[in-house]
Amino acid sequence: MFRIPSPHGPRFAFGTLTVLPVRVSRWDREAARGGMLCAPLAGLVVGVAAAAVGLLLLLVGAGAPLAAVGTVAVPAALTRGLHLDGLADTADGLGSGKPADDALRIMKQSDIGPFGVITLVFVLLAQVAALTRAYDGSWARGALAAVVSATVARLVLTLAARTGVPAARPEGLGAAVAGVVPVPGAIGAALVVAAAAAAAGAFFGADACVLTALAVVAALAAAELLLRHCTRRFGGVTGDVFGALAETAATTVLVVLALR
Repeated sequence: MFRIPSPHGPRFAFGTLTVLPVRVSRWDREAARGGMLCAPLAGLVVGVAAAAVGLLLLLVGAGAPLAAVGTVAVPAALTRGLHLDGLADTADGLGSGKPADDALRIMKQSDIGPFGVITLVFVLLAQVAALTRAYDGSWARGALAAVVSATVARLVLTLAARTGVPAARPEGLGAAVAGVVPVPGAIGAALVVAAAAAAAGAFFGADACVLTALAVVAALAAAELLLRHCTRRFGGVTGDVFGALAETAATTVLVVLALR
């Protein structure tokens, strides 16, 4: 159910979802399908890098708050801030209350409005606070939170690119990947990631296993609600919406894991 069709899939995933020096040689629907199925793999790499920075800061005595800041900064750096930018633009579009065409024009502008600024502030504060709580528990729990949140953040992109979800614009990344993933493939990816996250949580005991699984489910539910709302408001998905979904899922995972 969940397989990598060709090497072009991973290249598409890493070349479009990270700043890693991976050349995307194909932009057709087949490559996009493989790329979106591989999105959680790109998230795993980003999460491991984020956890490594956080652990390094703990090792040199920086403390949990600075380790949390460093952990949050890595995914932003490895995506050139595109997901955060997408979150801000989507917040501005939704907050404008304008018809779909006008809202999409607002989202395409280079500046960030008040809704976007407020959303960014609260999301980043929530992520740092939740990771601080995780690192206070133990370095391993903080690392787990970083890896799971980054992986699930890209998993929701796989689900958002499933068949039946239209693009709001005829151009852009949203149009390139909208509807490329068959529903069985999206479900398979979700099951694999959820099972792997729960297995990782099991190293901390049964309660942590259940909590980690719940964090994944809650993140998928939150992203799905936002996806449906954006689809109704904008007529489909855009690259900005994908960024908003990723940040929503990452934040949800971190907050749930902080509730232990």
